[in-house]
Parts: sequence; C-alpha cells; structure tokens
Amino acid sequence: MQIREFGRTGDETIAEIELGNAAGAVAKIITHGAVLRDLVVPKPGGGTQRVVLGLETLEDYRNHSPHFGAIAGRYANRIGQGRFLLDGRAYQLPLNQENRHSLHGGGHGFGKRAWTLLHAEPGAATLGLVSPDGDANYPGTLAVTCRYLLGTLPAIDAAQNPEAPPRSVLRVELSAFTDAPTIVNLCHHSYFNLDGGPDILDHDLMLRAPMMTPVDSDLIPDGAIAPVAGTPFDFRRPRPIRHLDEDGTRFWYDHNFVLRREKREPPLHGVELAHAATLASARSGLTMEVWTTEPCLQFYDGFKLNLPVSGLDGTHYGPNAGLCLEPQHAPDSPNHAHFPTTVLRPGELYRQVTEFRFGPAA
Repeated sequence: MQIREFGRTGDETIAEIELGNAAGAVAKIITHGAVLRDLVVPKPGGGTQRVVLGLETLEDYRNHSPHFGAIAGRYANRIGQGRFLLDGRAYQLPLNQENRHSLHGGGHGFGKRAWTLLHAEPGAATLGLVSPDGDANYPGTLAVTCRYLLGTLPAIDAAQNPEAPPRSVLRVELSAFTDAPTIVNLCHHSYFNLDGGPDILDHDLMLRAPMMTPVDSDLIPDGAIAPVAGTPFDFRRPRPIRHLDEDGTRFWYDHNFVLRREKREPPLHGVELAHAATLASARSGLTMEVWTTEPCLQFYDGFKLNLPVSGLDGTHYGPNAGLCLEPQHAPDSPNHAHFPTTVLRPGELYRQVTEFRFGPAA
C-alpha cells in the first residue's frame, strides 16, 4: 500500500492510494470523488490487463471526467424534473441534465468532491464524506463512507484444479446514515474495458435481468416494468453488446435492468450478494462477474464518450471505449411508489456492497 499526492484543491491535498493483492492486481484510488483511477489485473496465461478507464491529472478529472470510477450521489442516476415528495414535503433539486432533470446529485454531487481518507491498510482504503442538510436541496445531514478492498477468491475450478491461480476481486462497500429523513442512492461508476481495445462492442455481456424499466426520450422511467424477452434488452444469455436496429443503425444502451437475484451466496456479516452480470472478452480471455446487494443495474455502453484529453498511457477514449455496470436502485424511484424505496431515516443504516470479480473465461 502506497499513498502519494495526486493534486490539490485549494489548500486540500488530493491523495492517491495504491492497493495490491496476492495475485498481482493493482488498484489506484484518489480522494477526489472517491474515484477508482486505475485497476490492473492478471491475464490468463501471464501478463496483466488494465480494465478501467482513467485520467492522468486532477485537472482532467475536474474538467472532463464523465464520472470515471467515481461514487455518484447523493442520488445516483436521474430524478425526473429534479422533484420529489418526502413525508408530504416537496423538494426541488438542481437541474443539470439539459436543465430539465437532476442527474448524479445535481451537478456537484459526491463524485466531484474531495473525500477524506479515513483509513488505509494493505489491500484496503476507507474514505468518508459529510453532506450537510440542504446540500443540493436534499434534506438531512448525511455521513457517507466508501471502502475499497482489493483481494482474491479461489479459482472457479479450484476443486478440480488446485494449481489454478486465484481470481482478483475489487469489493466496494458503501454506507451512510442521516439525522433526518432523506433519499439515498449511491453507485460505483467505473467504465470497464477488459482488453484495451478501442471499444467494448464485441465484449459479451450477460445480465441476470428478466425485466427493465422503460424510459422516455430523457431517460426518465415511465413507471412500467417490462420484460426483456424479444427485445434488444435481452441479455439473459451472453451475447455481444453490439446490436443493430432493423434499419441497420446501432442500438445504444443507458438503461436500468431489474435483477432477478436468484443466484445468491450465503449471507456474510448480514450481507447477501447475488450475481448480477458477467462481462467477457475473447481477446484478452478475461471475464468480470458483478455480485451485489442492489435490486437493479444500470447498463451504459459509453456511446457518448469522446474525451478531448488523453486517458491513461495516452489512450484516446472515443465512443464505446468503456461501459458502466452500476448496481443501484431504479432511477426516479422517489416518484414511483411501487419501486423499492430509497428513503433513509434516522437510526437506519444504508449499506451497499458490490464485488467485481476477475478471472479467466469459463
């Protein structure tokens, strides 16, 4: 574990914490936005592979980052017209999506702020943030922590092949508590690319999601929960992300999927993880499994990417250079009573745990 200065915000130092694990993976976290700036994991057959998009300077993160690796909040994703009711009181949030809707906390959300490094140890780092009452017009003072843990898991076939190398796992633990009723929906917002190619359209994706929430032209849910069968949203079996409409134009994704959560692991410390997604690259031989506590997953294929600055190692990030798999609650949940609640009250603990597990293709 190493800590260095990454940049400064006024008089405040932005730190970078480098974590490692026994398999040789390396993660780099910065306190700006609680961002995962870099993640390199072992490749099958030797060597390593960078699997996330990142930027070289703090200035680039401030001016050009589309939430690369950040923790989005206080409310990740969209709230229609930036309005919601809580206990009979109306709240109006900043409108930072085309001056019509609130996105990722309203323009200066948690992914754009300096967090405090609370604790660091080999393989793990914990960061904290306090959002005061009235911050972006949200009620209640919210205390948030984010813990990154870079560890290992046995190989999937370890019982049959004891010599198989372990898998690397990045665990993201998010927690929060409040002193007044509020709404909370946090998510980790990395852009993944498992082979370093110019786009992720030939990656295979499987989502354990039989349903999705349809949206209008502004990507605001209309309240329906629709089956994916027979639609371009059907990823129940692994298939390439690239999909063409009937007229030959490419279909793009920035949609919320409702997870089935039928493949679960035994609860550990009160947390039950379920398999949400598997991403695979034939080119690198790597797969990434996503396991989470959350009811939904936002899948964004990065079609809007086209950064004017270079990324890590001088890489240009153009359209579809990376994709996001964001465990969270459904967008605009406060305005749809039949969606799982995102209300947090005093005395309650918000907790989200997600694991990104890397290993060879099955």
